[in-house]
Amino acid sequence: MYMKLRRRAAHRVPLTISAVLAVCATLATGPSHPVPADATAADPTIQAARVMENLGRGVVAVRSSSTQVLVSWRLLGLDPEGIGFNVYRSTGGGAYTKLNAGVLTGGTNYQDSTADLTRSNSYRVAPVVGGQEQAPSGAFTLTANHSVEPVVRVPLRSGGPVKFVWVGDLDGDGEYDYVVDRQTSPQKLEAYSGDGDFLWDVDLGPNSQNQDNIEPGSSAIDLGHWDGVTVYDFDSDGRAEVAVRIADGVRFGDGTTWTHADDSRQFMAVLDGRTGALRNWSAVPTTYLGDGPMAARLGVAYLNGTTPSLVAYMKNRRADGAFNLMMGAWKFDGDSLDRQWTWERGNQDAPDGHNTRAIDVNGDGTDEVAEIGFVLNGNGSLRYSMGPGGIIHGDRFHLADMDPDRPGLEGYGVQQDNPSGLLEYYYDATNGSVIWKHNGGPADVGRGMAGDVDPRFPGMEVWSFSGLYNAPTNRLTEPNTSLSPWPQLGLWWDGDLTMELLNSGKIEKWDPARPTASGSLPRLVSTWNHGAVTAAQGGPTLVGDILGDWREEAVYTNASHNELIIFSTDRPTNTRLYTLAHNPAYRNAMTFKGYMQSHHVDYFLGAGMAKPPRPDITYAGGGSAAVTAATSARPTGSRR
Repeated sequence: MYMKLRRRAAHRVPLTISAVLAVCATLATGPSHPVPADATAADPTIQAARVMENLGRGVVAVRSSSTQVLVSWRLLGLDPEGIGFNVYRSTGGGAYTKLNAGVLTGGTNYQDSTADLTRSNSYRVAPVVGGQEQAPSGAFTLTANHSVEPVVRVPLRSGGPVKFVWVGDLDGDGEYDYVVDRQTSPQKLEAYSGDGDFLWDVDLGPNSQNQDNIEPGSSAIDLGHWDGVTVYDFDSDGRAEVAVRIADGVRFGDGTTWTHADDSRQFMAVLDGRTGALRNWSAVPTTYLGDGPMAARLGVAYLNGTTPSLVAYMKNRRADGAFNLMMGAWKFDGDSLDRQWTWERGNQDAPDGHNTRAIDVNGDGTDEVAEIGFVLNGNGSLRYSMGPGGIIHGDRFHLADMDPDRPGLEGYGVQQDNPSGLLEYYYDATNGSVIWKHNGGPADVGRGMAGDVDPRFPGMEVWSFSGLYNAPTNRLTEPNTSLSPWPQLGLWWDGDLTMELLNSGKIEKWDPARPTASGSLPRLVSTWNHGAVTAAQGGPTLVGDILGDWREEAVYTNASHNELIIFSTDRPTNTRLYTLAHNPAYRNAMTFKGYMQSHHVDYFLGAGMAKPPRPDITYAGGGSAAVTAATSARPTGSRR
């Protein structure tokens, strides 16, 4: 049976900005919690800048035992300080009853031990601001006699294997919908509501039949470290669009077909998220057309600090085996799709890899676009290259606040057969200066991870296959290097502030008090026990904070590829953080694929962390962020 999200319309309460600020000024301080106590700053008058998604509460419920249900929901980025919540349950379609005795001001989750689980139960939450209960959220329905499992199941149409899933609010109801690929020949994109209602599909046409992972066809997607697709609200109207690189023969969701006489000519297209119809397009520059079509990675960056741009990493191969590299940015304003700039590597020493990240590396409020060995400014100029310092191509790199005691962000990368013997390196993300490095090769270091997994040492750990190092000190946290965890993916799951690990379908916990080798880590979840199959690189189709509180979901399909299996935590926590999807660096990261990597926020998230600052954002759709935050009056609607 499926867990079905049933979202009922929430009444929007008309308030003036001054009234909201007056309410915010009277907020009482809640009881103490473990650090961090809240995710918002005290001053509600801060002028937000970056336009981000106007999300709802994302209520989710999973059956955590034979008698208990964990209900979880979002704290939003602009929620006022001290906001509390009441949790309501409706059994069998009856009236809603409040479950909590006092207003909840700790972690945004609640363990229900009193439900009749032989019947369906719908859950919703109501914010409490200044002692006044606000309009309730949309509801999530847990079906009768549901299995005990940390899973939300979303039905799909029958089709081929799925490599990637993207999320975005396609219909503007404040909750995430899904876009999935189909690795058929030709390939397809399909869109589904959050409940699994089929919305539309796009046939990527005959030029997607060449599925070589180095030199794919001109409209092929999701091969090797290429994706060619991303999903985001590019025009900030409250509804997400789908960006896709197209060529001759692509059939859009409304049945129209893109035609061009030259199969190698490519175009960036923005599709309506509700229908899959073409909104507008822009030609990919023909600089390297003589060497054939360009494979692409797509994602989002706020190059002006306020509104999103589509950014692309594109390559094709010359006859001599070398690669042409072009990067570009486009702006969609709801009408036209205009190219902002392109950057061509040419003969510059600027090492690339298999991932792209967009993040504000210098703290000026605007994003830069980063590769493993160089960074571009928001205007497309080269900010720095690490190539002259001996960095070459590598598979994976991370940018995060790895050292909370050091200003700015740090980077960690691994190398592929560096002739100098360099294996891994840790650097200042602002200017690319290397802080420390490890030699011992040459070797193809195919994996590298960064995250706080050892609370005994301040800051994050970084590791590949040379041991687990505390990043700020370059010190082995576990002297026996054979007891390091496998460097695949990380995610936050169990509710403490250290990171869990996701490796070949296993959610694991490395325990520094009882370290074990990679193959024998304590296991929290085995995804195959719930019917999930691994996708690209032995991993999920998506990792991200898409439901509930700040913990992350991991999205898989079943073996028949007709169901999304979304793993959502069943463990309570007292830690309160605003949804990671309202953190600018994290949300950018969710739009990029490549070789799938963990996402990072732009503050230190780990043991001993300080309370994170309020994100400098406003909400899309033209509404007042302050009003929306204070009332939580989401205009959501029932999907069924």
